[in-house]
Amino acid sequence: MIILGINAYHGDSSACILKDGKLLFAIEEERLRRIKHWAGFPAMSIKACLDNTKIRLQDVDHIAINQNKNANFYRKLWFSLSNKPNFKLILERIKNRTKKSSILVDFEKNFSDFSFGGGFHEIEHHLTHMSSAFHVSPFRSSSIVSVDGFGDFASTAWGKGDDSEITIDKKIYFPHSLGVFYQSLTQWLGFNKYGDEYKVMGLAPYGKNTEVSKLNKIIKNYEDGSFKLNLDYFRHHSENVPYKWENCEPKVGMLYSEQLLDLLGPARKKNEQLTQYHFDIAKATQFIYEESFFNIINTVFKNQNNENISLAGGCANNSVANGKIYKRSPFKNVYVQSAAGDAGGALGAAFALWHMKGGKRVFSMDHAYWGPGFTNDDFKKLISKNKERLDDEDLKTTFFENESLLFKKVAKFISKGMVIGFFQEKMEWGPRALGNRSILGDPRRSDMKDILNKKIKRRESFRPFAPSVLSEEVKNWFEEDDDVPFMMQVFKIKNSKRKQVPAITHVDGTGRLQTVSEKTNYRYYNLIKEFFNITGVPMILNTSFNENEPVVCNPDEAMNCFLRTNMDVLVLGNWIIKREGN
Repeated sequence: MIILGINAYHGDSSACILKDGKLLFAIEEERLRRIKHWAGFPAMSIKACLDNTKIRLQDVDHIAINQNKNANFYRKLWFSLSNKPNFKLILERIKNRTKKSSILVDFEKNFSDFSFGGGFHEIEHHLTHMSSAFHVSPFRSSSIVSVDGFGDFASTAWGKGDDSEITIDKKIYFPHSLGVFYQSLTQWLGFNKYGDEYKVMGLAPYGKNTEVSKLNKIIKNYEDGSFKLNLDYFRHHSENVPYKWENCEPKVGMLYSEQLLDLLGPARKKNEQLTQYHFDIAKATQFIYEESFFNIINTVFKNQNNENISLAGGCANNSVANGKIYKRSPFKNVYVQSAAGDAGGALGAAFALWHMKGGKRVFSMDHAYWGPGFTNDDFKKLISKNKERLDDEDLKTTFFENESLLFKKVAKFISKGMVIGFFQEKMEWGPRALGNRSILGDPRRSDMKDILNKKIKRRESFRPFAPSVLSEEVKNWFEEDDDVPFMMQVFKIKNSKRKQVPAITHVDGTGRLQTVSEKTNYRYYNLIKEFFNITGVPMILNTSFNENEPVVCNPDEAMNCFLRTNMDVLVLGNWIIKREGN
């Protein structure tokens, strides 16, 4: 059975393809369109799925989408009747519903030879999130929690997974949402782009616990795990807050009300200097979010008494909260797959349908490398095509037949403070660069953050960089010992080790780590191991291979990014391109 799963008409549009319950390929539309969080119909992702697996659309048995416009219908009706929302809001939702009903039209528009005789299935949003977490986890039994902004009129759902079956115990419905809470405060802090919440996570450790009492007024938690927003501070439930996404980066209008401004003061303007007060509000935002989050998961544990938990939804990208689960809850094992947000809904829709059709569990996702792959021959052709340009810029190109020598060479470059563009084989699935589309640096250098920001990234100075660490060395460097292959948890670095790796140690002594094993990424593992042999440090600084754009997807994009920035070295498979004099 072949299933095509898609996330459409929402931020982080994506597609994946399954055959007989095993994932073959997965990709986000933004990587192909080159617009962050691209939303709409993922035509290019679907085509990439088909082309890379040599599967024709007419051979697909089922198409699954991670939304069901009819889900939670009575909840929607009750809300409309009891709250009398703005008429423009109702019209906008009707308009969005119409857009979401046009998927077959979009297939016909984008595929001239469209021929599909299989089934088309709409899967409820939070069920897809839960499936994307549990059905690809290593657990046969697990608690499951999904938390995001909204999807199909719900913001939160939890339940349990038992082999192939998922049971939902409880949902929290519109207008109450931890995602909306966090996004609203993100907007107030002057970070107005879709997906900017990670900036608040990076900012929070600079704050003091002085403003928590203010934000306590915004959310109330209950003993059954539920929560409610104080809607006086928000607009999304009563006004038409614009959400635009057609063929571009999604944009969300202001979610907070004037009453929030009365509570906190004027919102920070986009380029306004950050003050200690802004740091303190960021700190309070993360604190209040965690109070609700841990109220949920501790209630889930109390009711289920299962030591395993699978997390999904946009809020599962809150790696700071995820990293505290072992200390603030009884859970012993945590799984968050690499595309926990809405992109992962394509995966969840496909796997949910597979199990609805009687499929058995035959797949576990232990790595994130499900995108397009490239070979040394591809890189040779690219280098040949750009020979004149490379010669003009005095760039030296070398091919290493011996991989061991390659890893030694690149590790030596890193140890000397060089910035490396590292492009290897298959692209990562999800928002994180995990060693195949990465920029690498020396974690021992206190000035490495500044070097990276000056040469390439040009991002806010308060945002930390991540360490990629040999999996067997985690226990020696971090206070927690766990497998974190998708960079979805933040752990405290041991006090005795922090001075050795200042470039990846955040102001609060933490690092958002990626564990690297030889089994799942042989090349990246052996590079880090060579760096370990040279320096005694079993980790490398890792940030995404991009410059204010989506992570590079193909070798041409990697080459262009390298040439327009001040990276010292570009590694394409076994090819090294180095700026002379560096």
